[in-house]
Amino acid sequence: MAKLVAVTACPTGIAHTFMAAEALRRAALAAGHDIRVETQGSVGTADALTPSEIAAADAVILATDVRVDEARFAGKPVVQTSTQDAIRNAAGLVAQATAALGAAAPAAAPVSDGKKYIVGITSCPTGIAHTFMAAEGLEGGAKSLGYDVKIETQGSVGAGNALSDDDVRRADVVVIAADTNVDLSRFAGKRVYQTGTKPAIKDGAAVVRTALAEAPVYGSGSAASSGDYVADAAAAKAAKNAGVPSFYKHLMTGVSHMLPFVVAGGLLIALGFAFGSFQFGDQGIFIYEDKYAGTIGNLLFNIGANGAFKLFVPVLAGYIAFSIADRPGLAPGMVGGLIAANTGSGFLGGMVAGFIAGYFVRWLNRALKLPRTLEGLKPTLLLPLLGTLVVGLLMLTVVGKPVAAALTAVTNWLQGLGQGSAGLLGALLGGMMAFDMGGPINKAAYTFSTGLLTNKVYGPIAATMAAGMTPPLALFFATQLFKNRFTKDEQEAGKAAGVLGISFITEGAIPFAARDPLRVIPALMAGSAVAGFISMATGCLLRAPHGGIFVLFIPNAVTNLPMYIVAIVAGTAVSTLLLGLLKKPLAVTPVPSGEGTL
Repeated sequence: MAKLVAVTACPTGIAHTFMAAEALRRAALAAGHDIRVETQGSVGTADALTPSEIAAADAVILATDVRVDEARFAGKPVVQTSTQDAIRNAAGLVAQATAALGAAAPAAAPVSDGKKYIVGITSCPTGIAHTFMAAEGLEGGAKSLGYDVKIETQGSVGAGNALSDDDVRRADVVVIAADTNVDLSRFAGKRVYQTGTKPAIKDGAAVVRTALAEAPVYGSGSAASSGDYVADAAAAKAAKNAGVPSFYKHLMTGVSHMLPFVVAGGLLIALGFAFGSFQFGDQGIFIYEDKYAGTIGNLLFNIGANGAFKLFVPVLAGYIAFSIADRPGLAPGMVGGLIAANTGSGFLGGMVAGFIAGYFVRWLNRALKLPRTLEGLKPTLLLPLLGTLVVGLLMLTVVGKPVAAALTAVTNWLQGLGQGSAGLLGALLGGMMAFDMGGPINKAAYTFSTGLLTNKVYGPIAATMAAGMTPPLALFFATQLFKNRFTKDEQEAGKAAGVLGISFITEGAIPFAARDPLRVIPALMAGSAVAGFISMATGCLLRAPHGGIFVLFIPNAVTNLPMYIVAIVAGTAVSTLLLGLLKKPLAVTPVPSGEGTL
């Protein structure tokens, strides 16, 4: 392993400087070397190299388009090049620098003691249940095969058990078990295998074996280079997503970033009504009116409704575009989402804006060819500017009004539903929530329901939360009432499922469904459909999009609270009874003759 230092500098000190620095860092890391990079430009010097670092260095790389002070590197092997060459051929420059020492650059270094080291990342849209269950599946699978393992979890609460640079360097293979797009830039040069969270939950050992056998090298030098670092990154991202449902992943990336705004805003609105009720009694339901301005309830309502809720459509659109086109798509997507929110096209318009922005910017990035000296303008100036202009014009002149009319029609239809029709919609949403318990169909029902909150339609979200709570709750009661249908381990797992159920984490039912899908899933869908039917047929409304049973204690968060409780209890009871009927008693091992008697 060599110790390298480098300096990158371009005339502006912005785009090419930092792109060259990042390219050199990744190439050196992939080759198993240490490197420190100093950047110079119009904004000054960043990460300046110290005399001791230079003295300890084995070689120096100067990737510069302007003159820099070379005197401090006297006596060191120096490789001189341009920032463009560093961006296009960083691995070759690292190899050239180490070759000057008489040693060829090694490949990414695996664990030297012969025991394989598996690292990975798990991520789901909410970053809760599937994320950690997939991590446990991979950890257990790798350990069962005799390998060392470390898994980073990514979700709405940030990254947990984060992988260090040394972890990445040592890894034999990287396993990405994710339902959202994950940034793979730090794994350049490593073997990377990608799958969803469900295979990892079902059989982590099989995923690890497949990864070791089939994982390709991410960003390998054998791939053709366009000469444009941003375009190459976009191409690598497109290759990464080959074979997976990209539309769903892009949408779920947006949803995963949107959810914290929806949850925070909804709960703050509910708390605003609660404080309003405490202070003004029955009139607290009108806490949003100007005559209550300045009260704690009004302030909480405005933070939720005019703060968090105003942002969630732009964030949804922005991160859909980000998932498709990386950072250049973020600004056009967010601006398109804001226009959607301001023109009445709501979350449907935000979704459309996100996909338009993402695919347009990705196409523009590949189609726009500039002289090498101007390529740095693309990610920082041209792509955000042209992308925002085109998306904004399309949303204002073509897309916005039709989508707003469609959303208005959907809103009016939902608000005009009679009890029977509303109940059928609730049953449909309920069945979807229990069908795959956190998968695409579940997320489609939840996304549809949360999106309607911006239009003050609160019935569907009430039905989806009630229906999402009943599957794990039913499994808790079934494991206690019908113990002869469940193993000891399942009975213990049922207790944990109950806790997840009251917290509105439907994924607590997944282990049971995975073991016996033909009996468990129909039983759970039936109960969830009943819960959704009762909730919507009786006019239950919910102003907080998450929180489970704990939201029920907030005054005015739920309209028609008694029937909402009935919906949850009835749905849980139906699924519990069906589980008892459909699941067969476990076979009892007979006691050998002569044993167990006096």
